[in-house]
Amino acid sequence: MNTKYILLILIFIGFTACESDDDTTTVEPLPALSAGNADFSNFVSLGASFTAGFTDGALFMASQENSFPNILSQQFANIGGGSLSQPLMNDNVGGLLFAGNQIANPRLFFNGAGPQVLPGVPTTEVTNVQSGPFNNMGVPGAKSFHLLANGYGNPAGVPVGAANPYFARMASSANASMLEDAAAQNPTFFTLSEIGGNDVLGFATSGGLGVDQAGNFDPSTYGSNDITDPIVFAGTLDAIVTTLTSSGAKGVITSVPYVTSLPYFTTVPYNAVPLDAANAGGLNAAFAAYNGGLLAAEAATFISSEERAARTIVFAEGQNAVTLVDESLTDLSALGLPNYRQATANDLMVLTSSTFIGTTVGGDPTLINGLSVPLADQWVLTETETQSVINATDAFNVVIESTATERGLAFVDLKAILQEASTTGISFDDYNMNTSLVFGGLVSLDGVHLTARGYALMANKFLEAIDATYGSNFIAADVVAKADNYVVQYSPELP
Repeated sequence: MNTKYILLILIFIGFTACESDDDTTTVEPLPALSAGNADFSNFVSLGASFTAGFTDGALFMASQENSFPNILSQQFANIGGGSLSQPLMNDNVGGLLFAGNQIANPRLFFNGAGPQVLPGVPTTEVTNVQSGPFNNMGVPGAKSFHLLANGYGNPAGVPVGAANPYFARMASSANASMLEDAAAQNPTFFTLSEIGGNDVLGFATSGGLGVDQAGNFDPSTYGSNDITDPIVFAGTLDAIVTTLTSSGAKGVITSVPYVTSLPYFTTVPYNAVPLDAANAGGLNAAFAAYNGGLLAAEAATFISSEERAARTIVFAEGQNAVTLVDESLTDLSALGLPNYRQATANDLMVLTSSTFIGTTVGGDPTLINGLSVPLADQWVLTETETQSVINATDAFNVVIESTATERGLAFVDLKAILQEASTTGISFDDYNMNTSLVFGGLVSLDGVHLTARGYALMANKFLEAIDATYGSNFIAADVVAKADNYVVQYSPELP
């Protein structure tokens, strides 16, 4: 009996030992970090608002510290890269002063219901020029050709719109250009990001008009809002890349996202107005003469039946499309008819229209913006205008990607990344981030620029492209940004 039990015990111990061996997971050590054939010792990042770290409608110290170039530099530091110098703002309030007068608002914060401008007064004075040079050459509002413009940072030109206040704070001289200041640092590695973005974005955020709809300086619509000619863009990009690579520097370049991927254009629905039967009937009566005029115009063959139907304004109980002015319609002013119609799902309401639709004109309850008073063009990016933006974006991206291929540069497809995020969401560590305003995690409260976590994801996408092009191994060595280290909303009490 004792022998039998001893044998059973030995067999059990054997099974237990085998089970233990099966459960043991061997963790392979991470490979040593390698730079491949890239040299990160002198890194310069050239671009616009994404490069600067612009978020929540402003630039401020915390956002700059979480800019994607600064996040990249922290990874590059593990393989010989140096610290990244930035023209830091004075505080975490954001906004700008020029000669003591406020020209840009403080940052936005989430008040529990929606984005709200942070109370407080900016303390960053444009005329207090910072001493460089700066590795982060991100300038909010810069279009592609602005990078070549001498005097773009001349403080004297800021009040008249001839210069950029963000570059005025950091330019090496009043007559310097962004590209000259970047190239003067003899970078060994560079990023050239979102070049071409502002060339279409200003047109789009102003509803296709070259105006500042808020009446204040807006970095996303700085300067003229016309879409840049693709031929001009191509020549500009070639000059920029030729200069940056002239001493053998390697780098990364990115595509331009579609505006249709940004919540600035997708948050406010085209049919945002709920009506009861009585109010719908009253509005129908108000537009009866207009609709009758359209029938007469069709009968006189001034317009087709299709255009007449598209222009006819009809309200019903429930959710209703807003009314708008569309200058692309046939001009019927000779008949006393304006260019009115109701919005469709292909029209994009700009984010700021959310605070305008439904307001009254002069307190008159019969004059309701977006209903009895059609929205002016600045509040809407019509389908025709959207297509113009997309066509230009496609043309820019063809040039950008071919330039990356011909010059041997790494390429990050920001357009594809934002499209993925806006449809299925995009994974970052334990998070699935999308482009929903406030809660999506990727895009900040201004509806255009990224959150800190979004910029960290962007930095990792740069590292993936660098690995693929230059033989480095940041991803395999796990030398990357971690999502949990970056917030999606800054506290209003941020010190």
